[in-house]
Amino acid sequence: MTERPESLYEAVGGIEALRRLSTTFYEAVLADPVLAPVFAHFTPTHVDHVAVWLAEVFEGPARFTEELGGHQGLLRAHLGLAITEEQRLRWMELMGAAVDKELPNDALLRERVMEYFDWGTAIARDVSAAPVDEDLGDPGPTPRWRWDGHS
Repeated sequence: MTERPESLYEAVGGIEALRRLSTTFYEAVLADPVLAPVFAHFTPTHVDHVAVWLAEVFEGPARFTEELGGHQGLLRAHLGLAITEEQRLRWMELMGAAVDKELPNDALLRERVMEYFDWGTAIARDVSAAPVDEDLGDPGPTPRWRWDGHS
């Protein structure tokens, strides 16, 4: 058996693989009647921001924290969106299809990535119920996801 890369970031194929994943995913999202309303203010830079976020979460470069507001910035972007559980589950379904298409055919890798998305979308749904001006306090550093789960 070949040894796995140390980080999920390396295992997925780095930033370019995460950009492909984000592009494939958001193409489906923007065409989806359940999710398109959540992304009414979508811009093409969103794809890159998501890839940079995922890179950091999966133990790659910390560019989201350094350049885009870190964990606080990500959570604030979800305030006031009022994401429903139906939308969260549809998000997971479309992301699962994108993962199957764009990431290496490694069952454990895909499982860990989807575990992160399940965990993260639940937080996004919960935060989205708060008004845009909500004080989130300090959510701490950007979470990291590893082969053994959340750190």
